[in-house]
Amino acid sequence: MTDTKKNRPARRPDCVTEVRRGNTVLVVSGYFKQDTTATAADKMMKVLEAESAAGGTVAHAM
Repeated sequence: MTDTKKNRPARRPDCVTEVRRGNTVLVVSGYFKQDTTATAADKMMKVLEAESAAGGTVAHAM
């Protein structure tokens, strides 16, 4: 893996998610761009508009 900590100032993650699978725990830390003007809702709207413009439907398996 690449060590990127030396190039960035230390800061707390914006979100942390834990996923447990048997005896394994995966911890994912998320960081959001600090100087952005778009909200998560804005970005999701762009995704939905692009899917609608494409006219296709995508089957999602759960």
